[in-house]
Amino acid sequence: MKKFTLILIPLLFLLIQTSALANQSEPKQLKASIIIDDFGGGTGGVRDFLEGDIPITAAVMPFTESSKDHAEWAHKNGFEVIVHLPMQPKKGKASWLGPKPITVDLSHKQVKQRVEEALKSVPYAVGMNNHMGSLAVEDEDVVRAIVEVAKERKLYLIDSGTSPKSKFPQIAKELGVPLLRRDVFLDDISSSSHVRKQMVKLAKITEINGKGIAIGHVGVTGKVCSVGIFQSMEEFKKRNIKIVPASELFAEKLTEKYFVP
Repeated sequence: MKKFTLILIPLLFLLIQTSALANQSEPKQLKASIIIDDFGGGTGGVRDFLEGDIPITAAVMPFTESSKDHAEWAHKNGFEVIVHLPMQPKKGKASWLGPKPITVDLSHKQVKQRVEEALKSVPYAVGMNNHMGSLAVEDEDVVRAIVEVAKERKLYLIDSGTSPKSKFPQIAKELGVPLLRRDVFLDDISSSSHVRKQMVKLAKITEINGKGIAIGHVGVTGKVCSVGIFQSMEEFKKRNIKIVPASELFAEKLTEKYFVP
């Protein structure tokens, strides 16, 4: 028995070491999300994305003629849907926001009501990100109202990064609401070659952080955005980066518990 034990202990130690080495050698799956804004509004690139095979996250503008149709189209084809919530910027035309935007002159109650109405106009939404909003995201009361609705409705938030003084990170953390911030804008210059360069930037950020988020658009830049993204997929395969819905960038248990429409 003693002899058997002496043989068994080294074998067990060897098995533990082998298992540990195997786990170390397995590369962690790198994940990136591509959020495409302005569904429900512009038409350029809409079909390319919603009939394509890249699992983009469809950010749908509320209160438009196409809000419901685009959200249902996206959901039917297996794409994750979020509300692209229009928020007041420091500069820009009011027409860019569309109807019922979130503005700093609204009361806390009014903001919450508009967010609820926006969610009703975009079926299957599991999260929200801001459309413009460089002024409104800096207003603590406005942001708190939005985050409270997200908490009540079990939604995640993406800060589109339109202001470095955004109150979203602070208040989301305080209220325990899942939030991530955009890393890269893909089509701030309207050319497919620029989109490809920005996709490479997304890949590098993802390799460093383990995850990354890019935002592109349908509409005016929709076609060049879709072309640039589709042309970049081979590069992502080479780098072993998986494109996933935005919800999959959060903890797996959180995704399963909350973000299923």
